[in-house]
Amino acid sequence: MPQRKPLILVVDDDPGILKLVTLNLELEGYQVVTASDGKTALEMIENEQPTLVILDVMMPGLDGFQVCERVRQFSDVSILMLTAKGRSEDVINGLNKGADDYVVKPFSSDELLARVRAILRRARFPEEMPQPPFVSGDLVIDFAQHRVTSGPDEVLLTPTEYRILCLLARNAGKAITQDHLLSEVWGQEYCGDTHILQVAVARLRKKIGEDAGNPKYIITRPGIGYVFKKP
Repeated sequence: MPQRKPLILVVDDDPGILKLVTLNLELEGYQVVTASDGKTALEMIENEQPTLVILDVMMPGLDGFQVCERVRQFSDVSILMLTAKGRSEDVINGLNKGADDYVVKPFSSDELLARVRAILRRARFPEEMPQPPFVSGDLVIDFAQHRVTSGPDEVLLTPTEYRILCLLARNAGKAITQDHLLSEVWGQEYCGDTHILQVAVARLRKKIGEDAGNPKYIITRPGIGYVFKKP
């Protein structure tokens, strides 16, 4: 029996965009549900538990940034933000609020679907050979459970953040270049997009209790990339 495609929630107050995005996703075989405002979107994320949320920034009432921020308080669902052309501050703001990726309007159907496929690929954890947890100070990565704890507390990471942390931790003591991180975590087509990487690493640091000025775990190598301190 073929596996069902992931469920995607599309949130936009523009009926035309909502219809266009839904049609393209359904033609690819995805299951799609929609919402036209932030309040409804939050309720649907809790009740429907989609694999991916495609979220417009500019909406009346709760805008996309507010929705994204609230979602990150209770869910690690992947979020793709739709932002206005030429508004680079929207991109940075969305990533800082917890979005995994972004598409700038106007966008082509091919571009949107490529971004969706890339996010869903990251959301799937590969089958791995059993290996012991990685321990560095208070930080523990349980690879078998895809679970991260800092002291007694579980750290809620998005799939993207988890992949970054695992890649760095598994290569502790070695410098990992920005392009290698982008290629391995996001995909080859993201090489050079340092904004998305820098914001994701900053968000990851904050979640694991890291002080960027005096890092315990992740060290920045300017112009090169990042190193996870060897335990």
